[in-house]
Amino acid sequence: MEAIKLNQIGISFKGSGSYVPNQILTNQNISKKVDTSDEWIKSRTGISERRISGIGENVVNMGYEAALAAIEMASWDIDSIDLIILATSTPHDLFGSAPSIQAKLAAHNAVAFDLTAACSGFLFALVTASQFLKMGSYKRALVIGADQLSSYVDWNDRRSCILFGDGAGAIAIEATNEFNNFIGFDMKTDGERGSFLNLPFNNNIDSIINNIDFMNGGFSPIQMNGQEVYKFAVKEVPIILNNLFKKINYSSEDVDWLVLHQANQRILDSVGERLKIPKEKILSNLEYYGNTSAGTIPLMIDEAIRNNKIKQNDIIATSGFGAGLSWGAALIKWG
Repeated sequence: MEAIKLNQIGISFKGSGSYVPNQILTNQNISKKVDTSDEWIKSRTGISERRISGIGENVVNMGYEAALAAIEMASWDIDSIDLIILATSTPHDLFGSAPSIQAKLAAHNAVAFDLTAACSGFLFALVTASQFLKMGSYKRALVIGADQLSSYVDWNDRRSCILFGDGAGAIAIEATNEFNNFIGFDMKTDGERGSFLNLPFNNNIDSIINNIDFMNGGFSPIQMNGQEVYKFAVKEVPIILNNLFKKINYSSEDVDWLVLHQANQRILDSVGERLKIPKEKILSNLEYYGNTSAGTIPLMIDEAIRNNKIKQNDIIATSGFGAGLSWGAALIKWG
């Protein structure tokens, strides 16, 4: 790596990739399982279908495919990758799935670890990776968002099972001394509202021997207060984005694309209206994938790049929000 002074290090966005499973679960399919309908789901969420991992598929497989596509777009040598961060709340191995992706890629020079922040996970991981690069520790990083929420959904709960799907996306970023395309960011957490959306530990008590009990490992299905999460998102996301714009002397008029966590079309529309960003600048693909948690933002960015919507030097405002409760915002220039 060519020597770069710390105060001159910037971030360049070099490539993107994504992967979704082949199995498609439509609203009509779900209506055979629970009392709902395509019209009811679509009108309230904007979702028509979602992808479900097949037998043998998991976060490692999905993250690997997304990462490989990002590496190919970036034209990187695998051995030049220094850092891999996997944002996921549904690891294939609770001790961490990023090392398995590192091994599958044969990225022998990269340190790899998981980061858990649910639907904010990708944005938090992108910020984390960028700080490693800006400090001069590493030059090239892969940031992956991947989740397999189908394994943790109660498929008999019609309030939540309609929302979630599986998928992965990845972004390749690189340190540079020529410019800085990671323009600004902000992140927030409010643990007091964490009960609105969680995937809680399953409190199964067992005994090792007499008088020595323990909690048997395992998790309950996703639990969600949809109304409270909706109110949280439509209030907090415009605030954090507007505050970020003010901090870095930008405005919503400077934004080419708004890429929000794909949770609900009504949230996307409401945030866009409050920011005075026209609908044609709000990118959405949740109609086809639903909420893939940490996967939504990179999956949307990759799709838009490959469809020639997002182009070199486009300004992207993005926000992740969800369980924790956690939320964040970033402004980037693609390229």
